[in-house]
Amino acid sequence: MEDLVFDTKMQISAIILAATFIGIFTEHLHGFHRAKFAMLGAGAMLLVGMKYDFYNVEQAIEAVDWNVIFLLGCMMTIVSIMIPTGGFQNLAVSLARFSKGKLYLMLILIGTAVTFISLLLDNVTTVVIFGPLIILIARTLAISPIPYLMAAALLSDTGGVATLVGDPPNLMIGSAAGISFNTFIIHMGPPVIFAWIAVLVLLKFLFKKELAVKAHPWQELEQIPIKNKRTWYSAVAILGLMVVLFVFHSAIGWEPWMVSALGLTLLFFVSRQIEIDATLETVEMSLLLFFVSLFMLIGGVEHSHFLKYLGVQILPLVEYDLLTATIALMWIAAVLSAAIDNIPFTAAMIPIILGLETQGINVSPLWWALAIGVGMGGNGTHIGSTANVYIVTISERLARETGNPDMAITPGVWMKKGLPAMLLTLVISTIIFILFFNWFTSPVSG
Repeated sequence: MEDLVFDTKMQISAIILAATFIGIFTEHLHGFHRAKFAMLGAGAMLLVGMKYDFYNVEQAIEAVDWNVIFLLGCMMTIVSIMIPTGGFQNLAVSLARFSKGKLYLMLILIGTAVTFISLLLDNVTTVVIFGPLIILIARTLAISPIPYLMAAALLSDTGGVATLVGDPPNLMIGSAAGISFNTFIIHMGPPVIFAWIAVLVLLKFLFKKELAVKAHPWQELEQIPIKNKRTWYSAVAILGLMVVLFVFHSAIGWEPWMVSALGLTLLFFVSRQIEIDATLETVEMSLLLFFVSLFMLIGGVEHSHFLKYLGVQILPLVEYDLLTATIALMWIAAVLSAAIDNIPFTAAMIPIILGLETQGINVSPLWWALAIGVGMGGNGTHIGSTANVYIVTISERLARETGNPDMAITPGVWMKKGLPAMLLTLVISTIIFILFFNWFTSPVSG
């Protein structure tokens, strides 16, 4: 095993990394968008790397995982085309009407729809679509929206773990480890299914009082028409085609981003009236810029060999007991993701795990533990994921508009409802990992 010395290059890159992460994680305190700190950190890392001769512009560009960037960008553009059609709104109201005033059934239906959409679209997009609709439905039926808002966030966070494209950390892990769409869903699907069912059952007891009230006549819910049926149904068909291509992308030699790019191109041609410039204006460029900067930042830390140094420090534990190391990583990732953004943590862990692989360690279970941990951990607090933050924000706005503070999802409310969900899903995932550890140690690539 290589004996690495904690030299000046490592020290400087570690300081820049720590300072950048502190800026990112305290975004809600100082008011600067996390992308700004990521850009600042990437720039500082590049300048220092050039001065101390361990990082340059070419290496910074190579450090960016463009598969992740293009895949995210294409999927966000597809969603921006679908939202104005009214299809999602029509779906939400249809499910509410189908429940016929049975509140827990409505929670199951809306939660299931949110989950299935989160399998292909990121959970933030999903709750942005469904959040305002849930409030509209709840106000019409004179019921509390909190159980449904929290169900949307918790179930989208949980469901998004199952697929390669369901959550940004999954994209990062899959691209770095060479995990195919099929391999990802085969390994993550079973624990996510059990965890998802458990959360759905738990919500029935956590919101027993709210779900026991009598709703106003469900017939008062007016059906929302689909404004652009051609675009909506074409987009749904194209998403179906994309799922097929995602399943077979390894066999046909395509990267996942190529599948999303094909889907977007087809949708542009099917929806001839769609203006590309107007559509691209709604894409979250700040998120893409954040990813690019973060990849460049971590690339500099990697080239300074600081992450390799960290890997060497934890190598004895992984060599001694891989199962214990896997479970520990899952819980540590979950706890940290409940408190801070899971994307920077994932970006920092990927090269460490890759470094362990070069030491001859079977890192397959570590990839799965990381995906479970950062995905399920987001349910633990109101700031554990961007989806959670959005749900809390619209609930606070509702409380102000109605003058009823009980409509706001406070940190305390989330602690009572969300934290049990996180702990329950982690316990279930831990049991599954212990019982089927050999399955999770099988090679991930292919």
